[in-house]
Amino acid sequence: MSFIASRDNPRVRRWRALARDARERRRQRRAMIEGENLVSAFLQSGRSVEELVLSKSGSARDGFMALAARTGKSPTVLADPVFRSITDTESPAGIAAEIAIPATVPDLKKSNACVLLEGIQDTGNVGAILRSAAAFGIRDAVLGKGCADAWSPKVLRAAAGAHFEMLLAEGADLEAALGEFGGRIICTVPRGGIPLASTDLSGRLGWLLGGEGQGVSDALAARATLKVSIPMSGSAESLNVAVAAAICFYEMARKRGEC
Repeated sequence: MSFIASRDNPRVRRWRALARDARERRRQRRAMIEGENLVSAFLQSGRSVEELVLSKSGSARDGFMALAARTGKSPTVLADPVFRSITDTESPAGIAAEIAIPATVPDLKKSNACVLLEGIQDTGNVGAILRSAAAFGIRDAVLGKGCADAWSPKVLRAAAGAHFEMLLAEGADLEAALGEFGGRIICTVPRGGIPLASTDLSGRLGWLLGGEGQGVSDALAARATLKVSIPMSGSAESLNVAVAAAICFYEMARKRGEC
């Protein structure tokens, strides 16, 4: 194991950039994942980390060393303050990994179910939607321009490993993606749509979800096959987009006998 005690070390500066700068992630096609659960989920998917990084205190934990053994690579150990500098959490777990961002994107012509996101900027919402999609059998996601960076640390944490079960496309032309998919497109609207429970959710479905507040744009909504709503008995104007997505995905899986 090598040990680094300086924040100015070139490798540390690079990891810090990958954790904080979406442009660097896109340029290098690399990202940083942090925490035992994410690193374990990544390895469980059959992929190999580029580098494993431990804090000095983390290197004393048997569980972290067991993960290091699974990678087949000698970890780099950072002084605790240096490790904190490459994360965006106040109390980092003490284990992180540099990973390659997959080049493979969804083949929408063959996709049985996909989710298409327009202008969803909240990192927690993007991550939660991906987590729910993976949980209910959706393996393809297309993020249009203006969405939060799917490989940011906050999205990765919120998705809880969903990235490693799915194929993702970012910065996509959603008009083109809708045409490529070719199946039925369901657009969620707060009110006035077909009640979700009454909707036919068989066949190839694409779930079109819009950004917080403004929802799906008129141009894309016009391309939808169906508009659905989730009936609410309370006074709330609408549901959070990630909550609505989870309900929709569950209902689709339930009607298909998949859960």
